[in-house]
Amino acid sequence: MTLMMPHRQLRALLVGAVLAVLAVGAADARTLEQIRASGSIGLCVHPNSLPYASKTADPPGFQIEMGRALAKQLGVSMTPDWILIAYQVPRAECDILLDMIHEPEAMDFGIKLTKPYYHSGVGLAVPADSKIASFHDLDAHTKVAVQTGSLVAMTLSKRHIPISVFGFEDDMLAALATHEVDAAAVTPISIEYYNLRHPDAKLKVVQPDESEHDLVWNIAVGMRRPDAALRGAIEAALDRLRADGTMAAIYARYGVTLTPPK
Repeated sequence: MTLMMPHRQLRALLVGAVLAVLAVGAADARTLEQIRASGSIGLCVHPNSLPYASKTADPPGFQIEMGRALAKQLGVSMTPDWILIAYQVPRAECDILLDMIHEPEAMDFGIKLTKPYYHSGVGLAVPADSKIASFHDLDAHTKVAVQTGSLVAMTLSKRHIPISVFGFEDDMLAALATHEVDAAAVTPISIEYYNLRHPDAKLKVVQPDESEHDLVWNIAVGMRRPDAALRGAIEAALDRLRADGTMAAIYARYGVTLTPPK
């Protein structure tokens, strides 16, 4: 399992693991004053999880670009802390994690979240000519690619909708492109990035259904026990990056259109 919301894992599966490891043995959190004194803010990221982050690719992923933009707003540089699995987070020196699901329970695990800066969830990828427009259009005749062990897999199984189980989102979208399945239950980010890399695929994005409450969420920046000054500074930086178009431009480089928080 990779660290933070990579295209190979559905986001709901990551929250529990990340928050649980932050609960015990975490490195000492730093205040805004300490971060500015050091001249750098640390960001925990996976080295190979585009479009989220990459240690070698150019462009390097929107988490790296967002981390740099936030750091600039704080008057410091950004130092990536490369993490392969969530359980390495307590031993890392990072101060923040991006693209965290905004769950109130996070407060119980020693992590604090900024206000949300975009909205996401599990949507559907379908062929461009598909008549599927929501989860409610799925029936006994539509086979859906799902990720093994995911909440959406359980949800669809309970409704007796045929599913085909995969380990990775890329494989799910490839199966859809070759018509092995009728739809793939993945995030809009995964679909949009896939279309960017495979312009001939032309997969259509069916946005997350707000009536499926367990399959939609807001996204925030996660901070390890920040002082009020750090949280305020990051939230103010997010506001500025949204207002001047920087945030939208960063995600757009990866084919992604952000949906405002709900």
